[in-house]
Amino acid sequence: MGAPPRQIAQNKKARFDFHIEEEFEAGIELQGWEVKALRAGRANIKESHVIIHHGEAWLVGARISPLPEASTHVNPDPTRTRRLLLHARQLRTLIGQTQQKGFTIVALDMHWTRGLAKVQIALAKGKKKQDKRADIKERDWQRQKERIIKEKNR
Repeated sequence: MGAPPRQIAQNKKARFDFHIEEEFEAGIELQGWEVKALRAGRANIKESHVIIHHGEAWLVGARISPLPEASTHVNPDPTRTRRLLLHARQLRTLIGQTQQKGFTIVALDMHWTRGLAKVQIALAKGKKKQDKRADIKERDWQRQKERIIKEKNR
């Protein structure tokens, strides 16, 4: 049997809605039932973002759906706020940058690293509508260019 898939959940919309300035990998503080649910692939981070509160980073809006076999003595909250584990230097960078106008912290993906659940977060600036249009146009041009090259090589 091969290794389990590395990626748990991805936020594809984040790269479309934001200019990514800098990426960080953060550990995530989880409860037992959440780890089991992540191993089953029951996570969604599309609506999630990171806030800084009292010098700590918190993941807000991530949804980890409990398994139906979850223990009866645990009351699972799928959208609870989860603490992110970062080095002090990384945390200082994020705090300093988010105090500047226009910067936010978004979750890009959730994955496994050596058996530990990690979240890829990014310092990002919101895109304007025309920036999104330019991205779509660029992506379409790249696709068209690949088709042309493929046709020429036949």
